[in-house]
Amino acid sequence: MANILVVDDELGIRDLLSEILFDEGHQVELAENAAQARAARQRVRPDLVLLDIWMPDTDGVSLLKEWASTGLLNMPVIMMSGHATIDTAVDAVKIGAQAFLEKPITLQKLLKAVEQGLAREQLKQAVSQVSVTQPPVSILSVSSMMVTEVTTPEVEQSFDLDRPLREARDAFEKAYFEFHLAHEGGSMTKVAEKTGLERTHLYRKLKQLGVDLSRSKRIG
Repeated sequence: MANILVVDDELGIRDLLSEILFDEGHQVELAENAAQARAARQRVRPDLVLLDIWMPDTDGVSLLKEWASTGLLNMPVIMMSGHATIDTAVDAVKIGAQAFLEKPITLQKLLKAVEQGLAREQLKQAVSQVSVTQPPVSILSVSSMMVTEVTTPEVEQSFDLDRPLREARDAFEKAYFEFHLAHEGGSMTKVAEKTGLERTHLYRKLKQLGVDLSRSKRIG
């Protein structure tokens, strides 16, 4: 589950995307212009942004460029438009957008772009945690088929990348939450604070991933 910011000046598109993403288990923030998008990005720190190009105050490419120049483009951004040219899409990708969706957006293309953006960001964050100057707490070795995580000298977890994206993401998220549950002694309150999720959303996510909650119920 991710926190996704949808920025579009058309109410119908905002409502449609919000409904689809919510049904997929994501939390959704909505903004109808650049000013609201700036405020929402500062308030909720989204995991991913769906950003319309043509908006009445500041267009999406200008907002993307603003975030990039001020160091605020630290989340994947997927651009959307029904009238943009190929040059506009290319410029957006050069600035830092991860993908471009042409309106009308199909359900399959939307979910695929969102899944790829979130999975790519999760892998980037995991790799960025590796320190080259001191002994790392977690070491990731990445190949074309497998990601192996060594959290302690005795514990090793492997993530098979030769599988559907959703399955690979679920395996990674399950390991992520199990790690934090173990680290926090099974306290759901502490895990919720650590991961930035509300307790109700956390419970639902853990059940969806098949995480054993028996220890959490006794302790948290």
